[in-house]
Amino acid sequence: MAKKGIYKVVFVQLGEIYEVYAEAIYQSDMYGFIEVEEYIFDQKSQIVVDTSEEKLKNEFKGVQRSYIPINCIMRIDEVDKKGTAKITSSDSAKIMPISNPAFQGPDK
Repeated sequence: MAKKGIYKVVFVQLGEIYEVYAEAIYQSDMYGFIEVEEYIFDQKSQIVVDTSEEKLKNEFKGVQRSYIPINCIMRIDEVDKKGTAKITSSDSAKIMPISNPAFQGPDK
């Protein structure tokens, strides 16, 4: 059996940069979306709690699959081991999703 990969997915949502780890990602049947499944969060109990990762755990609690628009994805990496999932604030003027005419409707 092949080794299951771990993927780091970095995407922009509402002016924040999300960095999450998952075991399964693929192109969706819905045009223009990437599917992310099997999120990985730190299961160890720690004395110091990372509030950013806790926020992500709560946000994705009960989520089986996410559909992320391709134009929001900044980067996808296959990594050897899981890092810390986090959300970082960004100045929306500095980071914006790429506009693509293929995802926009016809001009009227």
